[in-house]
Amino acid sequence: MQQPPKSSLIRVALVEDDVNFQNALVNAIQAAPDMALLCVAGTRAQGLQMLDQFDADVLLVDLGLPDGSGIDVIRAAHVQWPGCNIMVSTTFGDEMHVMQSLEAGASGYLLKDSAPQKMIFEIRSLYSGGSPISPLIARQILMRFRQNEKPSSVPAQPASGKQRAALSVREQEVLEFITKGFTSDEIAVLISVSRHTVLTFVRRIYTKLEVNSKTEAIFEARNRGLLDD
Repeated sequence: MQQPPKSSLIRVALVEDDVNFQNALVNAIQAAPDMALLCVAGTRAQGLQMLDQFDADVLLVDLGLPDGSGIDVIRAAHVQWPGCNIMVSTTFGDEMHVMQSLEAGASGYLLKDSAPQKMIFEIRSLYSGGSPISPLIARQILMRFRQNEKPSSVPAQPASGKQRAALSVREQEVLEFITKGFTSDEIAVLISVSRHTVLTFVRRIYTKLEVNSKTEAIFEARNRGLLDD
């Protein structure tokens, strides 16, 4: 199979201390014709160090590292690589680790029960704006959301000017295209920017709306009055 142009490759960075799992992922990524493996780190310290040396499109992070938590790497990457899509790959499935990871900036959370080829599929999904989440984790998030819901008799207030100003003009434009079902590639053509730039806008929208998926972004934007009904 012919390799695509280098500019179209998904640049992947990996922070994983389990040698067997690391090797399986490395082999799968290197075999994928649309991906380029930039760096592999096996510790928290190495993961933090690589943030100053590379600029990845997708970062896979294990949480249980020998010298600390992978959440520290996620939090730092979220700041230093604002356009990067971060996904957790771990054995930890408890609510504390899940919520801390998502709050730190992860957009996906997978348990280590997936085959390497499945992980490749999920990397592509994450890069395209999706939020791959293991079913068990998704159920936990849903249950937490339901538990935190509190009925209120106070009618919703109309969106204020400050809320509408939360998104830039470009971010608002991208959000409206997302709502209409356009893909990242289609939006890039429509607003005459690169696909990578569109994904950066999407990432900023998620951060500002405090969400982790397109569905959540649309829901939250409507609640804030950022989108017309």
